[in-house]
Amino acid sequence: MTELSTIIIGSGPAGYTAAIYLARAGYRPTILAGELTPGGQLVNTTTVENYPGFPDGILGPELMDRMRDQAESFGASIEYLDVTSVDFSSSPKTVTCSDGSQYHADAVIITTGSQYRKLGIPGETEYSGHGVSYCATCDGFFFKDKPIVVVGGGDSALEEALFLTRFGSSVTVLHRRDQFRASKIMVERVLNNPKITVKMNTVATAIRGQKNAAGAQTGADAAPAAQNTGNLLSLKTTPLLNVSGSALNAPSSTGISLSAKAETADDSAGFVDIRDTVTGETGTLPAEGIFVAIGHEPATRFAKGSVDMDDDGYILVSGAGTHTSVPGVFAAGDCVDRVYRQAISAAGMGCRAALDAQSYLASLH
Repeated sequence: MTELSTIIIGSGPAGYTAAIYLARAGYRPTILAGELTPGGQLVNTTTVENYPGFPDGILGPELMDRMRDQAESFGASIEYLDVTSVDFSSSPKTVTCSDGSQYHADAVIITTGSQYRKLGIPGETEYSGHGVSYCATCDGFFFKDKPIVVVGGGDSALEEALFLTRFGSSVTVLHRRDQFRASKIMVERVLNNPKITVKMNTVATAIRGQKNAAGAQTGADAAPAAQNTGNLLSLKTTPLLNVSGSALNAPSSTGISLSAKAETADDSAGFVDIRDTVTGETGTLPAEGIFVAIGHEPATRFAKGSVDMDDDGYILVSGAGTHTSVPGVFAAGDCVDRVYRQAISAAGMGCRAALDAQSYLASLH
């Protein structure tokens, strides 16, 4: 059992920035960074071009390494442990980790972020960072004059589709239902945009590399190519559009298996196999950029019942601050922010959380 003044649960831009501010103030925080992916989502990202201070861009893992090193240089310590449970009912707060160890602290900052919901189809993992993306703002620029597919039917998916028309030669939206969950105005904007094609009742079943010619078999159950209708290879279906909403769920895996793991070192995404959920008809779309926008899951289960959250598990904070429902417990980054989800905005929240924690700790003495 370790007694500390401040614990930061999670890493990434929010956690490391909070640690830098607290360490420079002399509080020597301990970061419980997680066992598998310390550094958050950016460790799985290739080039980051929109983080200030790097005019030539920087690799996501390198950016996180630099933040970590900066925090440690000022006296922060890092334990690569997952947090399994917390007890905020008394002071100091108790945090229990995956190895059974416990930490006590006067202040706790939660920066565990969120995870993108995945499609769970062949090729998604293999081509992640090589054509498959979960953030149009981050990666849209890399697909200038290339065919793009967006998977999803909510406001976020349609916003991404509209944003990506600035870059792609074409944008195709795949939605597995016959009605959108998105707002009516967003649907109208998408339908009225000449660069966007909408395919309802359609799911992606596999992602294949550019080395696979359209229609080449990728396994025993691979989908054949559809008829070429110009810019896009598409299904000959025209489903009814209905803007009254129903919940969007991630499509399940269809069981298609790739014959070999994608050679992402010298290959990138080039095609998406699709299936009509009503007729069963299959086809293939050219797509060098595949943007998956079917929602996020905040990594906050360990704190359920300990701090107030919304129905989706995002931690609720007061106004523009980082105070949670429990005095001395603060939250920052994507476990709070369901709107912006950018490295720079997470870092800014981490700064605010550290300053809020400093004010709280000063009030105890």
